[in-house]
Amino acid sequence: MAEGSSRRPPPAVDAGGGRFATYTSHVSSAPADALVGQLLDGRYQVVERLAEGGMATVYLAVDTRLDREIALKVMRPHLVHDETFVSRFRREARSAAQLSHPHIVQVYDQGEDAGQMFLAMEYVPGQTLREVIQAEGALTPRAALDILEPMLQALAAAHRAGLIHRDVKPENVILKPDGTVKVADFGLARAISSQTSTASHGMILGTVAYLSPEQVERGVADARSDVYAAGLILFEMLTGTKAFTGDSPITVAYQHVHGGVPVPSSRNPEIPGQLDTLVARTTARDPDVRPRDAAEMLALVRQVRSGLNGTDLDARPTEPADIHAHADLRTAVLGTADLAGVGGIPTDRTAALPLPLLPPGRDVVDDPPRRHRRRWPWVLVVLSALLLAGVSWFFLAGPGAVETVPVVAGKTQAVAQAALAQRHLHADISLAFNETVPKGTVISSDPGAGHQIRRAQAVVLVVSKGQERYAVPDVAGLSLDDAKTAVANSHLTVGSVTQAYSDKVPEGDVIGAEPSVGTRLKPGATVTLVQSKGRQPIDVTDWTNKNADDAVAALTQAGLKVDATQQQNSDTVPKGDVISQDPTSGTLYRGDLVTLVVSKGPVMVKVPDVVGKSVVAAAQELQAQGFQVNVSGLFGKVKSQDPAGNSMAPKGSTITLYLTL
Repeated sequence: MAEGSSRRPPPAVDAGGGRFATYTSHVSSAPADALVGQLLDGRYQVVERLAEGGMATVYLAVDTRLDREIALKVMRPHLVHDETFVSRFRREARSAAQLSHPHIVQVYDQGEDAGQMFLAMEYVPGQTLREVIQAEGALTPRAALDILEPMLQALAAAHRAGLIHRDVKPENVILKPDGTVKVADFGLARAISSQTSTASHGMILGTVAYLSPEQVERGVADARSDVYAAGLILFEMLTGTKAFTGDSPITVAYQHVHGGVPVPSSRNPEIPGQLDTLVARTTARDPDVRPRDAAEMLALVRQVRSGLNGTDLDARPTEPADIHAHADLRTAVLGTADLAGVGGIPTDRTAALPLPLLPPGRDVVDDPPRRHRRRWPWVLVVLSALLLAGVSWFFLAGPGAVETVPVVAGKTQAVAQAALAQRHLHADISLAFNETVPKGTVISSDPGAGHQIRRAQAVVLVVSKGQERYAVPDVAGLSLDDAKTAVANSHLTVGSVTQAYSDKVPEGDVIGAEPSVGTRLKPGATVTLVQSKGRQPIDVTDWTNKNADDAVAALTQAGLKVDATQQQNSDTVPKGDVISQDPTSGTLYRGDLVTLVVSKGPVMVKVPDVVGKSVVAAAQELQAQGFQVNVSGLFGKVKSQDPAGNSMAPKGSTITLYLTL
């Protein structure tokens, strides 16, 4: 993009329908959108619509609190009214937000505003893998593996956190301008269980071109379903075409169950056989044949890559593939009734690899019989010698040769594989948690050290995944039942449930957990939940006729707001004391208001100076100002007065006059 250009790069977000668009295309063709210009949740300013799909619309927005651009994914209105979908959306959004990995598009927030359910996500400019394949066609094996490895790292991080993606496809893989690979749209992700269902109310969610056979047939998925989709993406990068296409989603789904994924070399003969085997292993119809998760697939990819030379890695097809043939790219919502008759998953445990029936150039027509029959004894001798040589090679230097398994326990995976390679043995990797063996170190091997095996037999290396730990989930704001479910899904156990007052969390919902969110614990460790009792009630004390400063301090300390700005004169309540209080009793809650009226004391009046005046005149003048008069003496004029003239005295108080003859 040229410097100074106002155009944005293509948005790296999926609207749940697999459609992406540039800023300029929406400016020219998109209809007016009521959400554009709105402020959602008092925080997210919607700038423009970026993409639309069957399940959601994606907008470019600005997080006004943090002053950054985000992608705002707003659910379709018909899904907002589905309580089951909304509940799952909230739960799974919280789970996806816990994923933090450099190759995963981060989920920042989830919320609802005026009936609009939304996800706030990282805004990533760049191209989707779909756009790259459409522009470039088939990629070189090197480029395909360079994209596949970080993609698998992202999925492995999700699998370690107990989540499966369920909608892995090229539209959800983004390549930033600097080459960074990001995996997006964990909107369909959910926690892994032994039989994680992908169906809800008779519907199957996902993009049909990448659904695994078990998702189509039984509506269940686990980490191996993500592996299947990743294998299909590798096929597509190597060939420039999808493995399965059809006129309808049902046609494509049928091929997943019955067709068997073809090997890439059937469409691009220049692809090395090792990559055919890799695709066959990862897209096997029987999930037990595939790698168990993305981490195991990543190890397999790296093992295959190490066996390829530069020519293999940089080979490209001489003719471009038909890159425009494709099935529906949107996230499908298929009724399970639509899949009736698709059929069961075959029980074969390996994908069929097509083998040539005849050597290249061999004519199908048999050669005519030759009459040189006397030569057949020599032919038998030669064939016998060749057979003996072949058998000898097989058992002495070939796959049938016997090797002794070396000691690999306690060594790193790479060192162990190298030790096996020196003995012409190959390794299958099996990952397992271990409390004492460091991550990446071999725990044991099968067969064990010292056993003699054929070179063709694999040695299973059990490699440590480190200590099995699970993070305490964020349960704040959840109902007690949902919080218990979240803890159980994190392989932890709910211990005691305590209660506490909260001004923010409604009564009955969960305030938080102990230990704190993110603390990593052993499986089955107990987590204490703190449940809200609602707002704390505060009994109001009557401070009438008491010191106002003491009243303000006590009421504020109790958590109430106090207004003591009103003041009045009082002849009966001393200055600084409380004349009245509202309310004077009852129960309030933190932050409620108590109003105090504080006494300014009596009204003060200036005392007239009556010294030298007759007692009658002096008394009249003082009484006119509201004072009482007390005379000391019988006759004469006023000699002195108390309080003195021109001083201030409370209205209604008594002035004493002292007379002289």
